[in-house]
Amino acid sequence: MDWSHLWLYISPPILGGVIGYFTNDIAIKMLFRPYRPIYILGRRVPFTPGLIPANQERLAKNISNTIMGSLLTPEELQKLARRLLQTERVQGAISWLLQLAVEQIQGDKNQKSIKIVAGILRDLLGESLPRLLKVLARQENFLEAQINQIFDQILLEFQLSEEQSTRLADWLLQVVLPPDALRQAIVDFLTDRTIQTIDDSFREKTSGTYWVVANLFGLRNTLTRLRTFCLDEKEATNKRLQELIQDLQMRDRLKKLLQDLSLQNLPVATVRQLRKTTRESVNHYLQNSGTTLLEELTESADWKSIASLLLKRLGNSSVIGTSLEVVSKELALILERYLEKDLEVIVAQVIPILSIDQVIIDRVKATSAADLEAGIEGIVKNELQAIVTLGGILGFVVGLLQVGFLFLSRY
Repeated sequence: MDWSHLWLYISPPILGGVIGYFTNDIAIKMLFRPYRPIYILGRRVPFTPGLIPANQERLAKNISNTIMGSLLTPEELQKLARRLLQTERVQGAISWLLQLAVEQIQGDKNQKSIKIVAGILRDLLGESLPRLLKVLARQENFLEAQINQIFDQILLEFQLSEEQSTRLADWLLQVVLPPDALRQAIVDFLTDRTIQTIDDSFREKTSGTYWVVANLFGLRNTLTRLRTFCLDEKEATNKRLQELIQDLQMRDRLKKLLQDLSLQNLPVATVRQLRKTTRESVNHYLQNSGTTLLEELTESADWKSIASLLLKRLGNSSVIGTSLEVVSKELALILERYLEKDLEVIVAQVIPILSIDQVIIDRVKATSAADLEAGIEGIVKNELQAIVTLGGILGFVVGLLQVGFLFLSRY
């Protein structure tokens, strides 16, 4: 072998490997670069910009068609929706929204929630409820069970305690029946006609010793003198009546009477009739005056204060926390049953509304060529480097084949 021609056998593999390696590398770079067209003497240089920047809009449409045609099909979207809308996830989302709403109401500094709740209460109790009550009160059995229950559990079993009967007896003796009021009642009762009636009745209906007293003395003069004494001697009469009240122990008698006062002591027939009368009286009042009463209460009520107090109580109530979980679970189950029936229709309606294909096109078009290159290289960097390396290997193999052919041709 002529070793002076050794470079003829070494250079083809080396040059082939270098050319293959850098050719593939340049080809891959030309997919993205240059990012903008280059002009020389007013004419655009071929292959500028790169293949992908020059066809970015068409690339965006092809990517969108590929994704919507193969990946995000209606069937796949339905499967995705079912996975996303599992009962546990939906319940958690609804519970979070309800909790967020409660926190928003509690932290409402502009009192918007108070105004809304106040308006609802005013409309419900001031307008809607009176109209509803007016219609329901026409029914014969309206509130029959409720009124009977109140009567049986409260009125029928109601009985004054010892302290209550004592205070009520004191009030009756001091305010309702003081000595001066009793004196005036005696004066008003003992009119001439009343005295004459009592005297005549006493004379006619008595017998024996009482008849002799009635016909000899009678009651007319005695009652007339009593009335005159009450009129002329007011202070003395009041003093005598006060002494009489104490001597007769009227306070203890009234206390005992009030303490023993109970509907249970009445006959059963009387109690039944009283319960019926109570129910009829309540219904009659609601039919004639119930709406007016509610309207007057609505006008006089401070609904903002009531709404504020209601929201504060609800916010601090432990029932709200437990109720939110129950409500969110029930709503999740309702939504699940609805989706099982109409999910396909909903997805078909949602796809055009979301315009996913247009969103993909816009996002790809809005991405700069450098970012697009970085993104693609981030995904297939190893594969691109393998192509470059493969180009070098193929060039080296082709160089070896050339050396083989050259060697065979010489020998």
